[in-house]
Amino acid sequence: MSEVYEKLVRCYESVRARISFEPKVALVLGSGLGDYGNDIEVTASIPYSEIEGFPVSTVPGHAGQFIFGYVDTVPVVCMQGRVHYYEGYPISDVVLPARLMRMMGAEILFLTNASGGINTEFGAGDFMLITDHISNFAPNPLIGENIEELGTRFPDMSEVYNKELCEVIRKAASDNGIPLKEGIYVQLTGPSFETPAEIRMLKTLGADAVGMSTVVEAIAANHSGMKVCGISCVCNLAAGLSPDPLTHEEVQAAANEAAPKFKKLVTESIISFGRLGF
Repeated sequence: MSEVYEKLVRCYESVRARISFEPKVALVLGSGLGDYGNDIEVTASIPYSEIEGFPVSTVPGHAGQFIFGYVDTVPVVCMQGRVHYYEGYPISDVVLPARLMRMMGAEILFLTNASGGINTEFGAGDFMLITDHISNFAPNPLIGENIEELGTRFPDMSEVYNKELCEVIRKAASDNGIPLKEGIYVQLTGPSFETPAEIRMLKTLGADAVGMSTVVEAIAANHSGMKVCGISCVCNLAAGLSPDPLTHEEVQAAANEAAPKFKKLVTESIISFGRLGF
C-alpha cells in the first residue's frame, strides 16, 4: 500500500469514527459559496483539523470543514474550503479531499470555483459551465506509483466533465432564468495572478477562464471513477483585459454578489441529479 493511499485510509477511518453518513454527491464550495451549508438540511459537520492527517485550508474566507446533509432528498457532502497547491501542500494532499469523498460513497463530484475571464464575451458575475479543462504548470496528481485501489494507471480523459450532468445543469439554468456561459477552464498554480502575456498565451491555447484550482481535483476524481461536473463564477476580467489591478478582495466581492444565483443553480442541479437517478 502506497504512503498516499495509507494517508487517505487514515483520513477515511477518522471520518468514519465520527459519522456513517453516505453521500451521493460531493460538492466543493468555491469562493462565494462558503455559506451554502446554511441552505441545506445539515446532519453533521467535521472540521478538517479534526481529521487525522487532513490538509487544512489557509485561504481567507474558507471555513475549512466538511458538511453532511441533504439537498432536497439527495445526500451530499460539502467541502467548505478547498486546499490549493499554492498553499504549499504536495499535490497528493490537494486531491486527497476528492478521493476521500469518493471513499465515503460519493459518485458525483460537483466542482465550483471563482475565475478570471479570458473570453472577452464574459463579464464579472457570469457563470460558466466547465466543458473541458487545461492543466498548466500544476503537477498531475497521478504522477508516481499508481494507486490501484482507486483507478487505472492510464485513465482516459476524453470526457472528464460528464455530458449528461452538463445537460442537467444547462436545463436547471434555463428553467430558473439563470444565464449560463460555457467554456474551457485552465488551472495555473497561483498564488500570483497571471500576467497579460500569460493570459494572451492561455487565450491562444483556447481557454475561456483561468483559476488556481479544480483541474487537479477533476483528474483525481475521474481516475477514481466519479462523474464530474463543474461551474465557474467569472469574478473579474483576466490581466490585460481591464485597466484595474487584480486583487483577491475583488474576486471575493464579485463572488459574494453572484452567490444567490450561484446557490440556486447548484441546488436545482443537485435536485435534478437525484430525480434522474444519477
